[in-house]
Amino acid sequence: MATEDSPERSAPSDGVPSAVRTDAVAVESASFAGSAGRMEKIFKWAAQGAGILLIAVIGLIFLQLVVQAVPALTKNNVNFLTSSEWQTTPSNMRFGIVELLKITVLSSVMALVLAVPVAVGIATFLAQYVPRRIARALGAVVDLLAAVPSIIYGLWGILVLAPFLVPLQQWLNSNLGWFFLFKTGNMQISLGSTVFTAGIVLAIMILPIITSITREALWQTPVSQQEAALALGATKWEVVRLTVLPYGRSGIVAGSMLALGRALGETIAVLIILFAATKNSIWSLFDSGYTFASKIASAAAEFDNVDQRGAYIAAGLVLFVLTFVVNAIARWIGGGRVNG
Repeated sequence: MATEDSPERSAPSDGVPSAVRTDAVAVESASFAGSAGRMEKIFKWAAQGAGILLIAVIGLIFLQLVVQAVPALTKNNVNFLTSSEWQTTPSNMRFGIVELLKITVLSSVMALVLAVPVAVGIATFLAQYVPRRIARALGAVVDLLAAVPSIIYGLWGILVLAPFLVPLQQWLNSNLGWFFLFKTGNMQISLGSTVFTAGIVLAIMILPIITSITREALWQTPVSQQEAALALGATKWEVVRLTVLPYGRSGIVAGSMLALGRALGETIAVLIILFAATKNSIWSLFDSGYTFASKIASAAAEFDNVDQRGAYIAAGLVLFVLTFVVNAIARWIGGGRVNG
């Protein structure tokens, strides 16, 4: 009769010894670990390759812009950075970016000033005052604004919004004309084709970007901090002001900077609204003209000449550097919340 410790009693029902089964499991585990290790290395190489490829593409774009812009810049008869002239006749190249920079900055900054408070208010409402399920549904509605084509915004801006804003612009010009932003520019306010109109349209266009990033940043506020503030007797608004908004500050700033980069590069909508170019204009919201992007888009017919094309590529190079710097600052600020 077999004892309690006999092999017959301890052997598995399938007749395979325990030692053999253990070795098989070990071999299978080692094989799985080796396969997982290989996949980990492949994924690591693929991720590194994608990052290097992206950096290389950006570097090649920058290099190509420089190569094509330099010949035109060498033939330029005025200072590219300080002149307000724009004449690309091959026999007399005279082009500068002052006017383009002025209109680009005015319209983009105005859009940012208008959009940030509204976007932060919407994001705070969605993150703190409504249930998460409803907030996601409402957030999706706001995000749909980003799906509207630029040309639709442009047509709506010049045909519907511009005539509606004319009385407001005339009132601001009459009562606040002593301030340089509201002085009478070289563009007739009655036409509505002003930086003021373009800034409002751009504000609507960048609103979803700021709202989305701000909402996600506010949702990351630790519940323990909010409950601690409530336990100390804080009201809901005090919790938002003292806990939620400070925690999401970097997200708000990063979203705003990314939206600024979007506004700087907007083309079609701005081209439709600011259809009249002016020269030697002032820093007024009631002026008109071209931004970097709209100027380049409006002159596609001139790209068959190397020198003329080079002038617009030089302007595009400035816009490329400007938007790259803005987005880099946004990424740096956004990373501060994680690293800080």
